[in-house]
Amino acid sequence: MSQERSLEVQREEFKQRRLLATPLSGLIAWCVIAASSLFLEPFPLSLVTFIATGSIVYLALFLSKFTGENMLDKSKPKNTFDKLFMLTVLMSASVYAIAIPFFLEDYTSLPLAIGVLTGLMWIPISWIIQHWIGIAHGLARTILVVAAWYAFPEHRFLAVSLVIAALYIFAIAVLEIRWRKLKRVSS
Repeated sequence: MSQERSLEVQREEFKQRRLLATPLSGLIAWCVIAASSLFLEPFPLSLVTFIATGSIVYLALFLSKFTGENMLDKSKPKNTFDKLFMLTVLMSASVYAIAIPFFLEDYTSLPLAIGVLTGLMWIPISWIIQHWIGIAHGLARTILVVAAWYAFPEHRFLAVSLVIAALYIFAIAVLEIRWRKLKRVSS
């Protein structure tokens, strides 16, 4: 009979992860949107935004092989917090139900809606890993994306993308420092 691991043990296992694949893929996606905003017309730019943000999870699966996270590794024991993380991904994907109708009314609402709503998945990550970065990223992203959207009405795709990219760079640095500290402590 196999022995079940407690939720605390599973949480500790999850907390030991580097957690870079998903923010790296988000950074790449939003940089593609920022670059595209410099030369694409509204319709193709909107398509790039949908495709780039919709590809984040798939790109993360690919990048996880290089960050040491290997999200598709079937040999690792199942972890309840992986399921919770995937539910936050599903929650983020569900926000397109809000983003699409607003986009159809005003295409410039797309980076605002997707930027804020998909950023909400960071908040439960703070609880899982018991670290402030998820709350900081989620709240800063909400406030700064809305501010950028209002401040730069003629360049909303670019401004929002740059805000999100900058926040990803900060979060990636914090997550890497967190992971390296965990590695030093466990060594």
